[in-house]
Amino acid sequence: MKPNLAGKHQAAGKPQLVVMARWPAPGRCKQRLSRGLGPGRAARIQQVLTAHTLAVASQLQGVEVVVAMDGLGPRAARRWFGARVGLRWVGQGRGSLGLRMQRQINRAIREGAKSVVLIGSDLPRLESADLAAGFAGLGAAAGDGCDLVLGPADDGGYWLIGLYQSQPSLLAGIPWGSDQVMGCTLERAERLGLDVGLLATRSDLDWPRDLLPWR
Repeated sequence: MKPNLAGKHQAAGKPQLVVMARWPAPGRCKQRLSRGLGPGRAARIQQVLTAHTLAVASQLQGVEVVVAMDGLGPRAARRWFGARVGLRWVGQGRGSLGLRMQRQINRAIREGAKSVVLIGSDLPRLESADLAAGFAGLGAAAGDGCDLVLGPADDGGYWLIGLYQSQPSLLAGIPWGSDQVMGCTLERAERLGLDVGLLATRSDLDWPRDLLPWR
């Protein structure tokens, strides 16, 4: 899917927050949740989570918010984002999660973002302070903070990743979707000599069991 050109980039130099989101339609999102709840209910949950994530993201000051969408075409994306002032959308493109994330990091840095933070859209307890902590961990300027910021998830992955510059080998060959994601990423960061900052551990919502605290 080609990026939306209706909202041209006008925030060079600002930190950029990228929300990795999937179109909340039955059968197109939350496959693990769908297996236990059915595709319709899983899609409704995804819709609520995405709306919550975008509402929290919009509270940040001095940060450009970009939504990297998967699962819908340009026409539907224009309809969906038409009423959302201050948000810009782009396509995720094809490939593994690591490749799609790397594509967004490259794009943000190419556009002039001084730092880039990526999050998903499945964090029911996400707060603006969580996102602010991610940017704060990177510091106000290169050399003023960590090279890499990660927000650990309690399932062995991470809910946030932040960087100053592109590190393609950091995301290559990671066993996405497993409980080894965080450990493998930390090992890779150590080999690359990156200074890592860790945020608070958070719970995302991927499996039916993850809904238990909300019942």
